Amino acid sequence: MRDDELSAELLAWYDIHARDLPWRVGPTARQAGERPDPYRVWLSEVMLQQTTVAAVKDYFHRFTTLWPDVGALAAAEDARVMGEWAGLGYYARARNLLKCARAVAADHGGRFPDSRAALLALPGIGPYTAAAISAIAFDRPETVVDGNVERVMSRLFAVETPLPTAKPDLTALAARLTPPERPGDHAQAVMDLGATICTPRNPACGICPWRAPCVARAEGIAAALPRKLPKTPKPTRLGRAYLGRRTDGAWLLERRPETGLLGGMLGWPGSDWAETEPFPAPPAEADWRPLGTEVRHTFTHFHLRLDLWVVDLPGDCIPERGQFLAPGAFRPSDLPTVMRKAFDLARHAFDPPRNAQG
Repeated sequence: MRDDELSAELLAWYDIHARDLPWRVGPTARQAGERPDPYRVWLSEVMLQQTTVAAVKDYFHRFTTLWPDVGALAAAEDARVMGEWAGLGYYARARNLLKCARAVAADHGGRFPDSRAALLALPGIGPYTAAAISAIAFDRPETVVDGNVERVMSRLFAVETPLPTAKPDLTALAARLTPPERPGDHAQAVMDLGATICTPRNPACGICPWRAPCVARAEGIAAALPRKLPKTPKPTRLGRAYLGRRTDGAWLLERRPETGLLGGMLGWPGSDWAETEPFPAPPAEADWRPLGTEVRHTFTHFHLRLDLWVVDLPGDCIPERGQFLAPGAFRPSDLPTVMRKAFDLARHAFDPPRNAQG
């Protein structure tokens, strides 16, 4: 089957089976003349980086309700945006989100540029995101390759070179199939195929629109592809966090530096995270006590074990680090996941549950 026939077959399948996603303009709406909003395409692509569709949907709805266009997001307060992003992870994305929105507002009149090259010049937009926005929002014939696309290409052409070594070859194969007409729909169709049929485990080859030309299916190796190089074991790092509450209910927190892990996010004062146990000074003089439990959390490149210490602080406490947030100004939901785990474990040390006879 020729490349153009493969593309046509997939688009015919997509016209019927496209996923209904809140940031997407479906095939029927496109045919009626509706165009994707570049702002929504960009926002969704940034949120979806290393994150599932299910996890992103609520965040996307909240962001587009609070900030319905790029100008509104550009004018938002950093702390509010970082707070709304809390829990989604990979917090550099949120910092770059603001930088990009402000660059589009200031340098492009509030309109996203429509070429891959111009998009690449914006903060936080890399090759994949630039190609996705250009293809999906502006129908440019760009090749969009994510994990789903790599999996589909590796099976369709039976590429047995393991990832990540195979990435250039898989990208070239995807480029071959990208049609000059409807490239945005084609990009979304390949991703949908990987997400719903050509899944990592137990691919549903019997209902795949590419089952006939798929080489891996014919050879009986579809489920084994793509092959991957062995992963290096993640190291474990250790740290300490101090959770203190003043007698008026205010919590002692600090905003992390803009650069680095969890940059710009609220968190509990504590230590650096290293592979040897640190013993940092607490953020205020008080009778700190160990909670006797620890937070365990996994980041992309390491596991973390976070030792927790707690204390009730006097009303006249002046901390050496951090600042107090009044009860009405503190929302646990504004904390990144690891810091919220610490709060959930430690809160009972400050408000012990009453027994049944209370």
